[in-house]
Amino acid sequence: MPPRRPDPEKVRGALDAQLAELGEPPFDGPDGDVPDACARAVLAAYDTGLKPVRDAARFAVRLLLDELAARAPGRSVEVRVPPYAAAQCVAGPRHTRGTPPNVIETDPRTWLELAIGTLSWAEATAAGRISASGARADLSAHLPLRQTSGLS
Repeated sequence: MPPRRPDPEKVRGALDAQLAELGEPPFDGPDGDVPDACARAVLAAYDTGLKPVRDAARFAVRLLLDELAARAPGRSVEVRVPPYAAAQCVAGPRHTRGTPPNVIETDPRTWLELAIGTLSWAEATAAGRISASGARADLSAHLPLRQTSGLS
């Protein structure tokens, strides 16, 4: 079953709420740039010491996990980003019950940094910011999903 896509208007509203918290104007780019802009706005909140707007963080994490699952389809690895989302990805043997043999877990900030390329897999692993178990629990070949650039 494909992931349920968040309502684009709600995502844009959460992004604009996060930008307002940062003192930035509302996002005026194309819809295709909303996930990236949302992730960057949430990371900017972290960087300035603010608590991110919950919906903005949730949507940013969810959308980028969905993108990972689309680019690396499969069910052999489960990526968990509590408290917001989890996704299964990467081709290979799949599990059917219980905890999968290949699990990656990280916090929202680390996931967003990995997804947009401001943090490498090797750096995150060395810093202990990722918990990974299993022979396939390495996403370095699939990240980053986006290239680094400005906020909006």
